Amino acid sequence: MISTTFHQVPEPTFFAPLDIWLSSVVAELFQNTDTISYVFCTDEYLLEINKTQLNHDYYTDIITFDLRDNSSEPLSCEIYISLDRVKENAAQFNCTFEEELKRVMVHGLLHLSGMNDHTTEEKAAMRKAENNFIKKY
Repeated sequence: MISTTFHQVPEPTFFAPLDIWLSSVVAELFQNTDTISYVFCTDEYLLEINKTQLNHDYYTDIITFDLRDNSSEPLSCEIYISLDRVKENAAQFNCTFEEELKRVMVHGLLHLSGMNDHTTEEKAAMRKAENNFIKKY
């Protein structure tokens, strides 16, 4: 089950069709899922989570919490996304807000599926996978 919450931010007008896209991405990446919870929020809300949960004092576009005890269990997670940061990233990367939002939404899922983006090679592979999912659905 995929749930979405908009915490102190309005729901984008184009958001409803993203449910179908997101369900397709999840089905391709994971055989078993339990609960996937997306929380869309402000920079300040996500900064507070970053400080209290991860001890990081900086803005970020996404924080993903894997709630499983091990990866063989059905996927259960919370994914927090700052719509403020997505908007800034879209302007910086010269793409639409919708495209950048899709990229960030799938980015969290890719991490949960086992992908990393620490090295140059991993970042390239992550970007390629993100682009494939954005174009695919």
